[in-house]
Amino acid sequence: MAVALAEYFKNLLLFVFTPECYDTVFVQQDFFDVPCLKSAVSKCLGYGIIAGSVLVKVPQIVKISKNKSAEGISIVGQILELYGVTASVAYSYVKRFPFSSWGDSVFMLAQTSTIAGLSLHFNKGNLPCFVFLIVYSILVYLSVSGFVAVHILWFFQASSVPVMFIGKMIQVYRNFQAKSMGQLSLITNALLFFGSLARVFTSVQETGDFIIILTYSLATFANGIMLTQFFVYPSSDAVKKPARKKQQKPQPPPKKKKQR
Repeated sequence: MAVALAEYFKNLLLFVFTPECYDTVFVQQDFFDVPCLKSAVSKCLGYGIIAGSVLVKVPQIVKISKNKSAEGISIVGQILELYGVTASVAYSYVKRFPFSSWGDSVFMLAQTSTIAGLSLHFNKGNLPCFVFLIVYSILVYLSVSGFVAVHILWFFQASSVPVMFIGKMIQVYRNFQAKSMGQLSLITNALLFFGSLARVFTSVQETGDFIIILTYSLATFANGIMLTQFFVYPSSDAVKKPARKKQQKPQPPPKKKKQR
């Protein structure tokens, strides 16, 4: 029984520590090994980001669905962002990077494609939304199934850096033009900013891939600008409707004085 518990405990720790670090920290009892501690912190942070990413864009999706409007949301910006997320998932999956370093991108992919689909649905109609989702699903399958060579995926990942950044800045410029955040969600954008900021650290620790690190660095910068705009421009919910002028009740005509 004790042996089984010890093995179970070891397997749990291996989710956070590499086998080498497990031996260093728990077998050799070097509890202050800096590289292993940084790696463990990165793993925990990565799993935390993945857990948070499950619902990160849900407030945005709920807001669009509730109001039945995609006002203020750039479809082009969403598709460019989706391109970047998809390239990141396909490249990381094929390269066999640790899931803790890119798993959040899977949930971001699903939620961003949902927002893009809703934007097309409310702005263009059902048919463009349906065609988009079918075509996009096929492209995702081809990207992760081994059909596309690794060097091509690397090119997509590298090209996604400026593409995703441009997509973010298109949304920033649209907000600037409208002087309003439209249907964008403050909660979603705050989570995106802090999530991408944490991803810079985990990417340095777990992948060391310059393209991945650059991607999250630029995403953090763009998300930071957009988050700042929420404190400068109002969202659609904060814009008050002009008050209607109260109609004055017609006063009764003055009573005529009786002649004596």
